[in-house]
Amino acid sequence: MPAIRRGDPRGHPHLDYELRMTRQGHAAIAGLDEAGRGAWAGPVVAAAVILNLAKTQGLCKVNDSKKLSPSQREALYPLIIEASLAYGIGRAEADEIDTIGILPATRLAMTRAIESLSRQPDALIIDAVRLPRVNLPQSVFNFADSISLSVAAASIIAKVTRDHWLIELDARYPGYGFARHKGYGTRIHQLALKSLGACEVHRRTFKPIRALNPMI
Repeated sequence: MPAIRRGDPRGHPHLDYELRMTRQGHAAIAGLDEAGRGAWAGPVVAAAVILNLAKTQGLCKVNDSKKLSPSQREALYPLIIEASLAYGIGRAEADEIDTIGILPATRLAMTRAIESLSRQPDALIIDAVRLPRVNLPQSVFNFADSISLSVAAASIIAKVTRDHWLIELDARYPGYGFARHKGYGTRIHQLALKSLGACEVHRRTFKPIRALNPMI
């Protein structure tokens, strides 16, 4: 039997939505979430996670990635992988974000995450973003990463993956502090932009970057 956590009053993610979809006949339910939507630089990264609902006992500490420390996310990452039937990663790069906008780019990253799954799902649970071009049943609601265990797991996979990529970008583009702020709009990032200008992984349509060059 799955490790069921129903309606925890402390707000911990549970399996209510997954089990409801299972009773409706869906065998493979993917939770989806993204990381980096509000950053000034780097890709927006999405993860899709199909949990093995019979093997979630080790995921009692899984929660919305924003509620966890970096060390907690890193520790939970392999536990999520072990408890998953499949997981996939998708990303949309800064130039794609500039071309089509952040919401369409987020949908693109999520679609790519689904496509990269080794096992295709037959239903989705998504945090806030509906995918109109994906022909699958979708349960979409705000704060799903704090409610659905599958979405919370996806939020951690997306966040850890993106953080690792931003650390790699820090080595390629020294001086911006990407390893520290992960591309978000911190004071250190602002000062680096004033000193160095934008680099190719900055989102040039975002207001703080566009303000450096009004002609962009």
